[in-house]
Amino acid sequence: MLKGVIFDLDGVIVSTDEYHYRAWKELARFLNLPFSREDNSRQRGVSRMESLEVILEKSDYSYSYEDKEWLASRKNSIYRSLLEELGPEEILPGALEFAEAAREKGLKIAIGSSSRNTPFILRKIGLENFFDAVADGNDITRSKPDPEVFLIAAERLEIEPGQCIVIEDADAGIDAALSAGMQTLAVGAAHRNTKAHFRAEDLESTNIANVICK
Repeated sequence: MLKGVIFDLDGVIVSTDEYHYRAWKELARFLNLPFSREDNSRQRGVSRMESLEVILEKSDYSYSYEDKEWLASRKNSIYRSLLEELGPEEILPGALEFAEAAREKGLKIAIGSSSRNTPFILRKIGLENFFDAVADGNDITRSKPDPEVFLIAAERLEIEPGQCIVIEDADAGIDAALSAGMQTLAVGAAHRNTKAHFRAEDLESTNIANVICK
């Protein structure tokens, strides 16, 4: 029996893809390296350092760990600056309605995100106190597809992993949730992922809440 719903943040609750793309694009330009939308899609659901490797794999230069830390920090500074534009209007259609429907059915709701910017983003969109629990990139040592962030979210909800469903837009997130022993709803870019228990293009155009929360 389901008792909790764990939402990824980026691409599920709010769309920050364009902000990430613009920040990585600017960093790539600084390094004189190409960066495409396709490259950006490969960064979906993984850590900042893993995302950086997508850019650096096109370079002939061998970067030290310290170099990579500096570059990742520079990208995040660019990204945080861009996020000043973020507001409640960026909440994805259907996301709040889905979360509220789950609550009405007695389920707890949480965020499970690899992003260390999660608290900042939640404040910008006015949802810092909306969820029953939050687990993010500040809490973990291993990013998705490792299940750590979802297991922490379930622990903070005081719910067994097998009683949770994860809503994800990234294949790495679906793999992480499955590894945690949780049910999965794939949306957005991951909605064709056949590993997921449920699939929907988005949270607005579906009554999937009535299915998973029954």
